[in-house]
Amino acid sequence: MKTPSSLLEQFGPREAMDYDVVVVGGGPAGLATAIRIKQKAAAAGQEVSVVVLEKGSEPGAHILSGAVMDPRAMAELFPDWKERGCPLNQPVTSDDILFLSEGGSTRTPDWLVPRTLHNDGCYAISLSDVVKWMAQQAESLGVEVFAGFAASELVVDDEGRVVGVATGNLGIGKDGQPHDGFQLGMELRGKYTVFAEGARGHLGRELLARYKLAEGRDPQTYAIGIKELWEVPADRAQPGKVVHTAGWPMDGDSFGGGFLYHLADNKVTLGFVIGLDYSNPWLSPFDEMQRWKTHPAIRAHIEGGKRIGYGARAINNGSPQALPRTVFPGGALVGCDAGYMNAARIKGSHAAIKSGMLCADAIVDALAAGRSLDLLHAYPAAFEQSWLHEELQQTRNFKLWFKKGPRLGQLMTGIEHWLLPRLGVQSPPWTLHGHRADHECLRPAAECAPIAYPKPDGKLSFDKLSSVFISNTNHEENQPAHLTLRDASVPVQVNLARYAGPENRYCPAGVYEYVKSDDGADRLQINAQNCVHCKTCDIKDPTQNIVWVTPEGGGGPNYAGM
Repeated sequence: MKTPSSLLEQFGPREAMDYDVVVVGGGPAGLATAIRIKQKAAAAGQEVSVVVLEKGSEPGAHILSGAVMDPRAMAELFPDWKERGCPLNQPVTSDDILFLSEGGSTRTPDWLVPRTLHNDGCYAISLSDVVKWMAQQAESLGVEVFAGFAASELVVDDEGRVVGVATGNLGIGKDGQPHDGFQLGMELRGKYTVFAEGARGHLGRELLARYKLAEGRDPQTYAIGIKELWEVPADRAQPGKVVHTAGWPMDGDSFGGGFLYHLADNKVTLGFVIGLDYSNPWLSPFDEMQRWKTHPAIRAHIEGGKRIGYGARAINNGSPQALPRTVFPGGALVGCDAGYMNAARIKGSHAAIKSGMLCADAIVDALAAGRSLDLLHAYPAAFEQSWLHEELQQTRNFKLWFKKGPRLGQLMTGIEHWLLPRLGVQSPPWTLHGHRADHECLRPAAECAPIAYPKPDGKLSFDKLSSVFISNTNHEENQPAHLTLRDASVPVQVNLARYAGPENRYCPAGVYEYVKSDDGADRLQINAQNCVHCKTCDIKDPTQNIVWVTPEGGGGPNYAGM
């Protein structure tokens, strides 16, 4: 296979485009960064050129979230967001917190609900629709939004400063050789480069390692969220109703919970979130979500309806103790690329938008002072003084308590977010710390009980391949697999032998399967065409042998209304 450097020798140099600011990722964090830069520069009479690179086929194509949005950050970005037509259309009208047993449920009385799960003033939304709207607003301000372009590598100068990114080469065949459609990637250079790729960003991961940004911090941990969109009969629609569940089908050793939100137009969005620190390699997040839907308390909302969307995405657990340093020479991390997420509130989009705005303010001030390619110290300093910092500090122990067990997690959530506020204590006086990454948590399969999942019925529960089909996932077939192995022998010799091949279960898209070769030997088959870009394999692989790299731009899911 030809390496990028050998391709440059053969076809280079790459074409380059220069901007003041390059933003990698067209989600809420990246677009908020670009919008705020343009707003603030215009107010100061500055001309600042900004480009946003989005690997999805269009803005919103790769965006997946629950979602209930707190509009606080959006109102700061666009005080007139309602008049502009921002698609926050369905206010939350009621909240149910349910504890599920296998056949029953118990609703938490409203007066006992902790502050983190109050959704007054929030909206049940499609985040992909909101992102499409944000992209339109950005373009109207003069931001160049390039969809279908995947930033595949960092461009770093001789002084170790990030000076931009390069997009992936097009037209490389499965054999690693250029074919007739070959096109060399392009460099986009900026005085500052902002990375907003979402949780476990490909380049964000490289930046963390290159600049040791996570040194001295707790390990970042994640969950996987698996989501479906349903159209339900009109007599089951309850626009604005929000349901969260704990308990069944999770056992006492794994953290997980469900969400179900009624949107407008007889739509229901629902899903299940499982912490990726689970220990039993027989667990399948996808199948846990499918059987959760069969519970009477969930079935009642969707039975008789039609499933019209599916997707999955890794989620930061949001502990401030795990936040890395967010600046490095020439750029910054924003949104979930850094780890801004309020897991206790089950919300991240407001944090993404606010972090992008804080970064943007620092960039505009730096450019006005004639600076470039240096450390944007004003960004983390502004975060320390922001309401976002205060909010995350209040919820800093949430997931760490649950890592000690669901009962203790529920008890301490009640103490920290119900009892203490009533005593006038807004932030708990203690801080927990995590010490293990998610990939370190799997136990050998021989030490764990296998889990027998029911077969899908095709009405409420479904298989992986039919699910991937309605995610509208597609990749150009004649390209190298973007799911790579550091050592091709490890899956069989370690993962299959010790952990019973967990890739086959933790992937929600059927990408990985163990098959027999002609000689009867086991081998790992990678069906990269199915990948929904959730990043779970990159996080959970116990040997960290799987490395997710960018496929050709425009590939992956094409979510609609998710």
